[in-house]
Amino acid sequence: MKNPMLEAVSLVLEKLLLISNFKLFSSGAPGEDKARNTFYEINSFLRGDVLEVPRTHLTHYGIYLGDNRVAHMMPDILLALTEDKELTQKVVSNKRLILGVIGRVASIRVDTVEDFAYGADILVNHLDRALKKKALLNEEVARRAEKLLGMTPYSLLWNNCEHFVTYCRFGTAISPQADKFCENVKIIIRDQRSVLASAVLGLASIVCLGLASYTTLPAIFIPFCLWMAG
Repeated sequence: MKNPMLEAVSLVLEKLLLISNFKLFSSGAPGEDKARNTFYEINSFLRGDVLEVPRTHLTHYGIYLGDNRVAHMMPDILLALTEDKELTQKVVSNKRLILGVIGRVASIRVDTVEDFAYGADILVNHLDRALKKKALLNEEVARRAEKLLGMTPYSLLWNNCEHFVTYCRFGTAISPQADKFCENVKIIIRDQRSVLASAVLGLASIVCLGLASYTTLPAIFIPFCLWMAG
């Protein structure tokens, strides 16, 4: 049976991660102008290679399948609204992506290298060196990616594009990006100034909104939890 408290904490952490990286999903498509003029050395990619595209704060990952095809996990709210493949196969817009993250709806899909990178520089197999793990054979990596194509639940913390790629490449689904974010949250929680700040905000909400259950309970409960966690 799932723990409601753990689920609530997980949900809050995911939303914090989304907000902290909101620049990634700006109103314009990332690298829109650059994408039209970027040329990629596709012949240098091998089937099963991990392609890594740095963004403003996050990094997007995919598995190269050959023939200018990249398998990658993409949140997309449209998947929950229609089964029309002509619509869902189009390049995912930022609005579709953001709503997909919030709705936890995604798919492991295949796009061209150009659509995958959208004008950004591509790093190849950088995770091998960063994680210092032994990679599976490239053909096995590509086959794992192909078997997972289709709809999948999405979670910024527990099931994102990095989890997909590391599972295919190393046999274990991990996400250093999500782990780093959780460590930063732990540091904030352990800082006793967070307790003081939350207490001040709680008192301010009571003063501004009046003494009521929806103001008093958070004003007491949040600082208490932070104090105990610290």
